[in-house]
Amino acid sequence: IRCPVIRNCCMRSGPGREKTVIQDGPRLNGCVPLSHQVAGHKYGVDKVGILQHPDGTVLKQLQPPPRGLRELQFYNKVYAEECRDPFFSELQYYLPKYYGTWTPPDAPNDLYLKLEDVTRRFNKPCIMDVKIGQRSYDPFASKEKKDQQIKKYPLMEEIGFLVLGMRVYQVSTDSYETHDQHYGRGLVKDTIKDGLAKFFFNGNNIRKDAIVVSIQKVQKILQWFEGQSQLNFYASSLLFVYEGLPQPTAPELLDGSLAEKTALPKGCPPDGEVLECNNNVRVIDSTENGRMTASLGQSLSNMYALHKKGCSKGHHSGVPSETSNAPQDNGVWKRTPRLSLEQPNRNDIKLDKERQLNPAEVQKRNEVEVRMIDFAHVFPSNTRDEGYIFGLRNLLCVLQQILSD
Repeated sequence: IRCPVIRNCCMRSGPGREKTVIQDGPRLNGCVPLSHQVAGHKYGVDKVGILQHPDGTVLKQLQPPPRGLRELQFYNKVYAEECRDPFFSELQYYLPKYYGTWTPPDAPNDLYLKLEDVTRRFNKPCIMDVKIGQRSYDPFASKEKKDQQIKKYPLMEEIGFLVLGMRVYQVSTDSYETHDQHYGRGLVKDTIKDGLAKFFFNGNNIRKDAIVVSIQKVQKILQWFEGQSQLNFYASSLLFVYEGLPQPTAPELLDGSLAEKTALPKGCPPDGEVLECNNNVRVIDSTENGRMTASLGQSLSNMYALHKKGCSKGHHSGVPSETSNAPQDNGVWKRTPRLSLEQPNRNDIKLDKERQLNPAEVQKRNEVEVRMIDFAHVFPSNTRDEGYIFGLRNLLCVLQQILSD
């Protein structure tokens, strides 16, 4: 399987989409490159980048093993039809919907994850990719990889998150302001608040309504992490999206009542300080658009079993180097998860909670998305993911400080 290094992001095909003019080569098969990617490898001579399928979904080509197989099996596990584990059912709510895999008809050795386009329904999507956690390398990384990542992302260990890129709609000029990973890597403890605030500044004012809902959604993800001790996430990101096209301001936001509901996370410091502490998819065969397949790779349960010993105890203190040479399991998934493009994401419990909100709050929530992306470095554990929790809490503190200014 050809698996060039690609990272996940987003794209859209709704009203106002920026068109990318490019000759459709044999590897595109009617797909188009991402027109407004904010982080990661982009389409070019030697890179495929993130593509959009004609049906509006996003295609992410698998990374080289074991990363690509690990991410594939993660999605298969979370979205397995037979899954009845509430732990995974709730996790679906925070991920892009997964529609199996796709293979181009003329490139049978290329395999892509087929994912929901989180930005598709937005007219002027403002997009930000934020890497979460104190470490951007997994427990089985080589010393060289660890040193390289620490040098590349020194802020991660200190505050637990890093802005990888953003794209913000400017109302007055009807254009986008963009910042890449070099911008995020240049932010330090004293400038991170102002640097992050740029994502919510539309050229005229700070979009505090978007900040309020972003805080609420990140708090939900934090609650999930605080209640689970099955998985640890490394080099994973949160994808923020909000509608840049101005909307009428809800009365709740004018009087501050909605903002009051976004309480500071536990242990959040005063303003100006940064905390210092530690889719059910039907599988389709198509000769025209390529084939969907999910029965590939190693068994997730067996793969996780290989890593469990090294990840369960002292998970954040490093793993002996010989562990990275552990033999790979060659088990194959016994059953392909059957997914349905028409079915909802099994979020009935969440929908019940949404119905309790007043219409203005529901409208504002619908204009903001916060989703977890990039799962090539997810490992089993029997302890809480303190590194990810640390990053989420610090991110919430900074967002709250921006809101309070």
